[in-house]
Amino acid sequence: MTKGRMEAFSDGVIAIIITIMVLELKVPHGTDFASLRPVLPFFLFYALSFIYLGIYWNNHHHMLHVTDRVDGKILWANLHLLFWLSLVPFATAWMGENHYAPIPTSGYGFVLFMAGVAYYVLERQIVRLHGPRSTLAEAVGADFKAVMSMVAYVAAIVLAFLSPWSAIAIYVGVALWWLVPDRRIEARLRH
Repeated sequence: MTKGRMEAFSDGVIAIIITIMVLELKVPHGTDFASLRPVLPFFLFYALSFIYLGIYWNNHHHMLHVTDRVDGKILWANLHLLFWLSLVPFATAWMGENHYAPIPTSGYGFVLFMAGVAYYVLERQIVRLHGPRSTLAEAVGADFKAVMSMVAYVAAIVLAFLSPWSAIAIYVGVALWWLVPDRRIEARLRH
Protein backbone atom coordinates (compact mmCIF):
# COMPACT_ATOMS: atom_id res chain seq x y z
CA MET A 1 0.00 0.00 0.00
CA THR A 2 1.12 3.53 -0.58
CA LYS A 3 1.56 5.95 2.29
CA GLY A 4 -0.48 8.85 0.83
CA ARG A 5 -3.80 8.15 2.55
CA MET A 6 -2.16 7.52 5.91
CA GLU A 7 -0.20 10.74 5.66
CA ALA A 8 -3.26 12.79 4.65
CA PHE A 9 -5.39 11.23 7.39
CA SER A 10 -2.71 11.90 10.01
CA ASP A 11 -2.34 15.52 8.91
CA GLY A 12 -6.10 15.99 9.17
CA VAL A 13 -6.35 14.39 12.60
CA ILE A 14 -3.50 16.51 13.98
CA ALA A 15 -5.11 19.65 12.55
CA ILE A 16 -8.39 18.74 14.25
CA ILE A 17 -6.59 18.08 17.54
CA ILE A 18 -5.02 21.54 17.41
CA THR A 19 -8.39 23.08 16.56
CA ILE A 20 -10.06 21.34 19.50
CA MET A 21 -7.31 22.53 21.78
CA VAL A 22 -7.62 26.18 20.74
CA LEU A 23 -11.37 26.04 21.29
CA GLU A 24 -10.65 25.23 24.94
CA LEU A 25 -9.03 28.66 25.40
CA LYS A 26 -11.37 30.85 27.37
CA VAL A 27 -11.82 34.51 26.45
CA PRO A 28 -11.08 36.74 29.44
CA HIS A 29 -13.84 38.92 30.85
CA GLY A 30 -12.23 42.32 30.80
CA THR A 31 -10.14 44.62 28.68
CA ASP A 32 -7.05 45.11 30.81
CA PHE A 33 -3.94 42.96 31.27
CA ALA A 34 -5.12 41.88 34.72
CA SER A 35 -8.04 40.06 33.09
CA LEU A 36 -5.53 37.80 31.33
CA ARG A 37 -4.12 36.49 34.61
CA PRO A 38 -6.75 33.75 35.17
CA VAL A 39 -6.31 32.32 31.65
CA LEU A 40 -2.51 32.56 31.57
CA PRO A 41 -1.79 29.08 33.01
CA PHE A 42 -4.00 27.38 30.46
CA PHE A 43 -2.56 29.51 27.64
CA LEU A 44 0.99 28.51 28.61
CA PHE A 45 0.04 24.82 28.60
CA TYR A 46 -1.78 25.33 25.30
CA ALA A 47 1.46 26.77 23.85
CA LEU A 48 3.49 23.83 25.18
CA SER A 49 0.98 21.32 23.82
CA PHE A 50 0.84 23.13 20.47
CA ILE A 51 4.63 22.84 20.28
CA TYR A 52 4.44 19.12 21.10
CA LEU A 53 1.81 18.52 18.42
CA GLY A 54 3.94 20.50 15.97
CA ILE A 55 6.97 18.37 16.84
CA TYR A 56 5.01 15.16 16.24
CA TRP A 57 3.58 16.48 12.99
CA ASN A 58 7.01 17.60 11.77
CA ASN A 59 8.81 14.38 12.69
CA HIS A 60 5.93 12.26 11.38
CA HIS A 61 6.28 14.13 8.07
CA HIS A 62 10.04 13.49 7.98
CA MET A 63 9.56 9.82 8.83
CA LEU A 64 6.95 9.31 6.13
CA HIS A 65 9.10 11.17 3.61
CA VAL A 66 11.55 8.26 3.72
CA THR A 67 8.78 5.64 3.80
CA ASP A 68 7.88 4.05 0.48
CA ARG A 69 4.98 1.84 1.51
CA VAL A 70 2.87 0.90 4.51
CA ASP A 71 1.11 -2.25 5.68
CA GLY A 72 -1.64 -3.07 8.15
CA LYS A 73 0.73 -3.07 11.14
CA ILE A 74 1.94 0.41 10.25
CA LEU A 75 -1.62 1.66 9.81
CA TRP A 76 -2.55 0.36 13.28
CA ALA A 77 0.66 1.76 14.80
CA ASN A 78 -0.21 5.13 13.25
CA LEU A 79 -3.73 4.99 14.70
CA HIS A 80 -2.18 4.15 18.08
CA LEU A 81 -0.09 7.33 17.84
CA LEU A 82 -3.07 9.43 16.78
CA PHE A 83 -5.10 8.08 19.70
CA TRP A 84 -2.56 9.33 22.24
CA LEU A 85 -2.13 12.64 20.43
CA SER A 86 -5.91 13.08 20.49
CA LEU A 87 -5.75 13.04 24.30
CA VAL A 88 -3.38 16.03 24.40
CA PRO A 89 -6.26 18.59 24.49
CA PHE A 90 -7.86 16.76 27.43
CA ALA A 91 -4.59 16.46 29.34
CA THR A 92 -3.76 20.10 28.60
CA ALA A 93 -7.13 21.34 29.81
CA TRP A 94 -7.00 19.17 32.92
CA MET A 95 -3.55 20.41 33.90
CA GLY A 96 -4.29 24.03 32.99
CA GLU A 97 -7.61 24.16 34.82
CA ASN A 98 -6.15 22.64 37.97
CA HIS A 99 -3.09 24.88 38.22
CA TYR A 100 -0.27 22.36 38.28
CA ALA A 101 -1.87 19.90 40.69
CA PRO A 102 0.16 16.67 40.96
CA ILE A 103 -2.29 14.19 39.39
CA PRO A 104 -3.19 16.30 36.31
CA THR A 105 0.49 17.19 35.83
CA SER A 106 1.39 13.51 36.05
CA GLY A 107 -1.50 12.66 33.69
CA TYR A 108 -0.16 15.13 31.13
CA GLY A 109 3.19 13.35 31.34
CA PHE A 110 1.50 9.98 30.94
CA VAL A 111 -0.13 11.14 27.69
CA LEU A 112 3.23 12.46 26.45
CA PHE A 113 4.92 9.19 27.46
CA MET A 114 2.34 7.07 25.65
CA ALA A 115 2.55 9.28 22.54
CA GLY A 116 6.33 8.79 22.66
CA VAL A 117 5.91 5.02 22.95
CA ALA A 118 3.40 5.02 20.09
CA TYR A 119 5.71 7.07 17.86
CA TYR A 120 8.58 4.70 18.64
CA VAL A 121 6.40 1.68 17.81
CA LEU A 122 5.38 3.30 14.51
CA GLU A 123 9.01 4.04 13.68
CA ARG A 124 10.01 0.42 14.48
CA GLN A 125 7.17 -0.93 12.31
CA ILE A 126 8.33 1.18 9.37
CA VAL A 127 11.91 -0.02 9.89
CA ARG A 128 10.65 -3.62 10.08
CA LEU A 129 8.89 -3.28 6.72
CA HIS A 130 11.68 -1.40 4.93
CA GLY A 131 14.60 -3.29 6.48
CA PRO A 132 17.67 -2.49 8.55
CA ARG A 133 19.44 -0.87 5.59
CA SER A 134 16.58 1.56 4.89
CA THR A 135 17.09 5.30 5.10
CA LEU A 136 14.98 5.52 8.25
CA ALA A 137 16.79 2.65 9.98
CA GLU A 138 20.19 4.13 9.22
CA ALA A 139 19.09 7.62 10.25
CA VAL A 140 17.59 6.79 13.64
CA GLY A 141 19.44 3.63 14.63
CA ALA A 142 18.17 2.50 18.04
CA ASP A 143 16.75 6.04 18.46
CA PHE A 144 18.52 7.07 21.63
CA LYS A 145 16.74 10.43 21.54
CA ALA A 146 13.29 8.83 21.62
CA VAL A 147 14.24 6.38 24.35
CA MET A 148 15.75 9.11 26.52
CA SER A 149 12.61 11.22 26.01
CA MET A 150 10.48 8.36 27.31
CA VAL A 151 12.79 7.96 30.32
CA ALA A 152 12.45 11.71 31.00
CA TYR A 153 8.64 11.44 30.82
CA VAL A 154 8.64 8.61 33.36
CA ALA A 155 10.84 10.68 35.67
CA ALA A 156 8.48 13.66 35.27
CA ILE A 157 5.40 11.53 35.95
CA VAL A 158 6.87 10.43 39.28
CA LEU A 159 8.33 13.85 40.06
CA ALA A 160 4.94 15.52 39.51
CA PHE A 161 3.84 14.16 42.90
CA LEU A 162 6.80 15.79 44.64
CA SER A 163 7.24 18.95 42.60
CA PRO A 164 4.83 19.64 39.74
CA TRP A 165 6.98 22.55 38.55
CA SER A 166 9.98 20.23 38.18
CA ALA A 167 7.88 17.86 36.09
CA ILE A 168 6.73 20.75 33.91
CA ALA A 169 10.36 21.81 33.50
CA ILE A 170 11.14 18.32 32.18
CA TYR A 171 8.21 18.52 29.74
CA VAL A 172 9.52 21.87 28.49
CA GLY A 173 13.08 20.50 28.30
CA VAL A 174 12.07 17.50 26.19
CA ALA A 175 10.06 19.78 23.88
CA LEU A 176 13.07 22.06 23.45
CA TRP A 177 15.24 19.03 22.69
CA TRP A 178 12.87 17.99 19.88
CA LEU A 179 12.00 21.48 18.64
CA VAL A 180 14.45 21.32 15.75
CA PRO A 181 13.16 18.90 13.08
CA ASP A 182 14.86 15.52 12.98
CA ARG A 183 18.11 16.31 11.21
CA ARG A 184 19.15 12.68 11.17
CA ILE A 185 16.70 11.95 8.38
CA GLU A 186 17.53 15.14 6.48
CA ALA A 187 21.25 14.32 6.70
CA ARG A 188 20.64 10.85 5.26
CA LEU A 189 18.61 12.31 2.40
CA ARG A 190 21.45 14.68 1.50
CA HIS A 191 23.91 11.78 1.17
